Amino acid sequence: MTTEIPTRPAPAELPLLPGSHPSERHAFTHYLGQHTGTTVRLLLLTGTVAYFALTACGELVGSSGVPLVLRALPLLPLAALVWRAFLTSDPHRLCLLALAATFVLEVGIGLNGYQHAQGAQWVLPAYVIVPLASSVVWLWRWDFILAMTLCALGPLPLLLAEPTLSTLPAQYLLYMSVTLVAAVIVHGLMDDILHKHFRLEQQLRERAYSDDLTGLLARNRFLELAAARLAHSARQGVPVCALYLDADHFKQINDRHGHALGDQTLVALADVLRHHLRPLDLIGRVGGEEFAVLLPGLAQDEAVAVAERIRHAMHGIRLPDDVLTVSIGVAAQHPEQTLHELLATADTALRQAKRNGRDRVETAGAEPVQPA
Repeated sequence: MTTEIPTRPAPAELPLLPGSHPSERHAFTHYLGQHTGTTVRLLLLTGTVAYFALTACGELVGSSGVPLVLRALPLLPLAALVWRAFLTSDPHRLCLLALAATFVLEVGIGLNGYQHAQGAQWVLPAYVIVPLASSVVWLWRWDFILAMTLCALGPLPLLLAEPTLSTLPAQYLLYMSVTLVAAVIVHGLMDDILHKHFRLEQQLRERAYSDDLTGLLARNRFLELAAARLAHSARQGVPVCALYLDADHFKQINDRHGHALGDQTLVALADVLRHHLRPLDLIGRVGGEEFAVLLPGLAQDEAVAVAERIRHAMHGIRLPDDVLTVSIGVAAQHPEQTLHELLATADTALRQAKRNGRDRVETAGAEPVQPA
């Protein structure tokens, strides 16, 4: 069957390694843990220091109906939460720690305002600061809504305990309403910025990791992933084979028909490789018309069968005066063999295929076999 030469490559799809994230959602969660963890920790630390300052100021500016020891007691769980936050990088745990700290702060602010000589109004700014300052640390919708609910309901016990201050509920409703609206705006902007930055990084990473013409893995990315896959296969005790593939007489294609057709031929070649290989196989463009493939879990005879199917499929790529042919070298990994040694062995088999007439599959050290 004839393969039409496409004019645009398919987008690159980065293979997944053990421990990598299987979806964009998980990848974004990992990204959040890397980029927002420091902000969460610093804000928890700032909140703890600010609560200490609030308690100290409350003691200096007037007497309170709540003993100092009880008002200072929230510092213990706050310090424990800060310490725990510095020991984890999981964004879900960081959010739970931040929610717990918000609850403790709301309780502590109420203790500092209850039966204070300055009245409950003096802690009202603290109630307002918490939701606005924390709006940047909530990573998802559920934690933001829960945190804002805690902040909105936190002052209610103090309001109910001070029924004689008739203007306090009105002040609370005014200040808290403005604060919550501002918190929603700030949180929305931060969420939008994080998503856009994440997608931009993903696009830049794909462009850096992928070959611009074929959409396959670029050389350095292929070598990086192949080394990790090889180490994983060694730990699992499964065989690994490598293919080294080269388009025959590619320079003549460029010289006779122009580089535009040569580029389209490489794109078509890459599409054939994608079609005949598994999702777990790694495919990289490692040279001008040279490609490398890593086949985890296949023994050498199975890898040779795969290479033969690819070689036959390349004949479906029609050129103006011929069909495309490729030469392929196959190598199976030996114990303790490094990736570079494995690829060098496959490259040796490729050169052997070239010497034996091209359009064939050879294995390193094997006797030449006439292609079927």
